[in-house]
Amino acid sequence: MNRLTGSDGAPALAILGPGATRLVKELDRVFAGWGLAAGAEEISAPPLFPVPDLEKFDVYTNFPHLAWVAGSLDLTEEQFKPVEGRFGPGAVSEARYGLPHATCYGAYLFHEGGQVADDTLVTLVNRCFRNEDHYGGLRRLASFQMREIVALGSFPHTQQVLARFTGRIQAFAAALGIELAKVPAGDPFFRNDGGRALMQKLSPVKYEFQYGGDLAIASVNTHRNFFGERCGIRLESGEHAYTACVAFGLERWLAVLTEHFDADLDAALAAVRAAEATTAEAAAEDGTSEGTPGDGAAEATAEAAPRDTDTDAAVGAS
Repeated sequence: MNRLTGSDGAPALAILGPGATRLVKELDRVFAGWGLAAGAEEISAPPLFPVPDLEKFDVYTNFPHLAWVAGSLDLTEEQFKPVEGRFGPGAVSEARYGLPHATCYGAYLFHEGGQVADDTLVTLVNRCFRNEDHYGGLRRLASFQMREIVALGSFPHTQQVLARFTGRIQAFAAALGIELAKVPAGDPFFRNDGGRALMQKLSPVKYEFQYGGDLAIASVNTHRNFFGERCGIRLESGEHAYTACVAFGLERWLAVLTEHFDADLDAALAAVRAAEATTAEAAAEDGTSEGTPGDGAAEATAEAAPRDTDTDAAVGAS
C-alpha cells in the first residue's frame, strides 16, 4: 500500500510501499538497461538547478504554470512563521534554484560547452516537479521519477535512437498485455514565432505512448539542435549537436501495472521480468540491442536535416 499526501489534502505526493518500491526499481532497471545495452553511459544529476540553467531552455517562458522554484527562508520575524500549513510570500528569500520538470536537462548541462561524438548516448533518472492544476495520485503527481535515454550527436543518430526505442516500448507493452496508443503530443515544444514551431506543425516532434486514451507513460522527443545551441554542445564537424530523448514516467507505469494486475504487485513484478526477458531476446535477434534500428526506423529516421539556427525557439517538457 502507498501513502498519498499533499498540501490541503491534494493527492500530490506519494510514499511508495515496499511492493510498489520493488516494482518501480525493477522498471527503472529495465529501462536503464535498454540504454546501457545500446551503448549509453549513465550519469547522475541533482534534483534542482540554478535558475539561469533552466532559463536558457525557455522553461519559464513556455511553462511558467508548471514551474517550481526553491528559495531559503527568512524566519527572523514572528510574522514569517508558517500559518495554516504554509509560509507567506514574505518568508521566502530570493529563489535562486529551479526544480526541473524533465530529467533530460541534466544531460545537456553535463555536456555544456563540450564536444560530443556523432553517436553519443546517455541515460539518467531524476526527480521531476510539476505544478499541475490538479493531481491524481500515481497518475499525476507534483514530484515523480523520470528515467530518460538521451541521444546527442548527428540528426540521423537521434532519429535512429527514437525508432529503436519506439519499437522496444511497443514490444514491452505488448508482452505485458498492455495496450498503448502512440499519439502526437499536444504540448508545444517550440514557441509559435520561430522556425522550429513551423517544423513542428509540419512534423510532430513529440509522441506519447498513452494508456486508456489519456495517460502518457512514455514519450519519444525530437529537439533538433535547440539544446546543442543553448548549451554550446558541438560535434567534431563544428556544428551544434542534435538531441532527442526517450522518457519513462516510473510512477505512471506503476499506476498502469497496478490497475492491469488488480493491485497484485508481485504478479506485476513477475510479468515485468518475463516481458523484459522476452523482448530482450527478440531485440538481440534483430540487432536492435546493439544499435541497429528495428522495424520502426523508416518512420523516425531521416537521411539528413538542414541546420536549424532559430535560437528564438523553445523546448517543452519530456
